[in-house]
Amino acid sequence: MMSKREPVIELRNEVEARLLQAHLEAEEIPHVIVSRHDSAYTAIFQVQLGWGHVEAPDEYVERIREIYADMFESDAGLD
Repeated sequence: MMSKREPVIELRNEVEARLLQAHLEAEEIPHVIVSRHDSAYTAIFQVQLGWGHVEAPDEYVERIREIYADMFESDAGLD
């Protein structure tokens, strides 16, 4: 069971979430991917608030941010 979790990073889409999840699992970092999808409301929360986020215990926050930056922030200038 995970200790207290905190939102760490906002995720833009499911592909980004799955890639990050694979890296976190490879490093055995405890985490939860939280999607804002709700089929009853046809994903309106994802449109308004974003796809979702990653939650993790405090002691892993910095490492998760480093992994995310290594994976995605170098692509930011390509949009």
